[in-house]
Amino acid sequence: RICVITLAEAHPLLQSGKTIKNINYQISANCSRLQNKVSGKSKRTCLFIFRMQGAQFLTELAPLCRISSSDGEEYTIYSCIRGRLIEVNENILTNPALLQEKPSTEGYIAVVLPKFEESKSITQGLLTQKEYEEVLMKRRSSAS
Repeated sequence: RICVITLAEAHPLLQSGKTIKNINYQISANCSRLQNKVSGKSKRTCLFIFRMQGAQFLTELAPLCRISSSDGEEYTIYSCIRGRLIEVNENILTNPALLQEKPSTEGYIAVVLPKFEESKSITQGLLTQKEYEEVLMKRRSSAS
C-alpha cells in the first residue's frame, strides 16, 4: 500500500544518458517537500502506518521535485498518486547520479501513502509491465 515514486525506465533522463545537474524539492516560494515532517504516534503492522500527522497531502498532479540536466533541460516530477508524502529521498540531493544508476532502489524520489479506502482502486488502475511497454511502443511509433 506504500508507493515509492521513481523515474520510469523510459524517462529521458534514463534513456538519453544526460547528466543530472540539480534536484530541487522547492516547489514554490511557500512549498518545499523537504519541509515535510511526519510525526505522531505510529503503529507499524504489516507496513501500514496509522495516525500520521504533518505529512503533506498530494494530488495526482502535485509536483514533487524538479530535476535539471547539464544541457539546460528541466523536468518536473509529479506525484501521480493521491496520498500523504511520507518522505523524500534527500540522498539524491548530494548524489544525483543515484537517480540514473539505481532508479528503482536507492535513487527513488519519494514515498507516498495513499488513503486506505483509495488504495485498492489505485492498484487496480496500474499497468502491468507488458501494458506499460505497449504504451511506450505506441508513443514512440506516433512520435516518429
